[in-house]
Amino acid sequence: KLIDKTLLEHAVANLAPVAQLLIVTAPAGYENEYKKLLGEEVEVITGGVLRSDSIRIAIAKIPNNYEYVLVHDAARALASTRLASEVINQLIRGQQAVIPTLEVIDTIKEVDNQGYVRNTLNRASLKIVQTPQGFNRSVLERAHQASEDATDDAALVEALGIKVKTIAGEDQAFKITTKGDIKTAINFLLPDNQKQLRVGIGVDAHAFSEDKKRKLALAGLIWPDEIGLDGHSDGDVAAHAICDALLSAADLGDLGSNFGVADSKYKGATGAQMLGETLAKVIASGFEIENVSVQIVGNRPKIAPKRAQAISALSKALAGAKVSLAATSTDGLGFTGEGKGLSAIATALLISKSS
Repeated sequence: KLIDKTLLEHAVANLAPVAQLLIVTAPAGYENEYKKLLGEEVEVITGGVLRSDSIRIAIAKIPNNYEYVLVHDAARALASTRLASEVINQLIRGQQAVIPTLEVIDTIKEVDNQGYVRNTLNRASLKIVQTPQGFNRSVLERAHQASEDATDDAALVEALGIKVKTIAGEDQAFKITTKGDIKTAINFLLPDNQKQLRVGIGVDAHAFSEDKKRKLALAGLIWPDEIGLDGHSDGDVAAHAICDALLSAADLGDLGSNFGVADSKYKGATGAQMLGETLAKVIASGFEIENVSVQIVGNRPKIAPKRAQAISALSKALAGAKVSLAATSTDGLGFTGEGKGLSAIATALLISKSS
């Protein structure tokens, strides 16, 4: 469930204000259960073996005087009434098929069956497809008569040579399939005053090692031309400050109480390892990372040339969390200004996964 309702109930509730008829296909044997869940205003019918079978069965149940049909996946339970209404409006204006879409942000590569990249696709012409998808009823009937199966109804319409209109989709209309998706969906549903925000601050400092062969570990990277920092672990002050900030925000103690020098497990541990363990503790305590910011204080190394790489490394260690990184000096003041070591200050913003 998402708080108080099943995915199906949320999906039906969002479509109900703009639908004159709601038909839900149920797996054989679950019809009565669905009817009890959804009430008398929703017509529950037995679906087919394949998705397209269920669509054909549902279309056959629609009275002839209905001109437009929306096809919706219950897994996209948070697609809004506004989105469904816009799909319908496009149909009324003369479009024969309408689908909500989102921009593709990530780089997409086509690979062969051995895992090698064939080419990089131009994401400017790619879209992520959502539901509800809307169709002129006769067009949808023809599309399903002409083909046996498809995971996307618009693809069947495309095969008929009919143009499919795209409109702007919604972030909240994502497909809910994993436990992580459920946590994300809950945050969409919670009012702002029920979403706990926690802020933490972390600080770490290490002196440069007298061992000239010790390599510098900083911000998730190895800096081979720089002398390393002393420490029980790898001495990565940026990673350690972030860990400290995250632990503080989640009320889980501090760096020392979680990764103490008395624990041999962390001797030589990398910053990435410690970030990964900290992330697991934060998630287990009921929070997700909204964003992290860290500032490195010292004369060297120059951060700017590797800033993007460092941000990527830190974000990867935190399972893709948003990370920002900056650097500064102290104009010759203090042990960092004298070139004796490095320090880092981090802040972390956490948000509750549920309430």
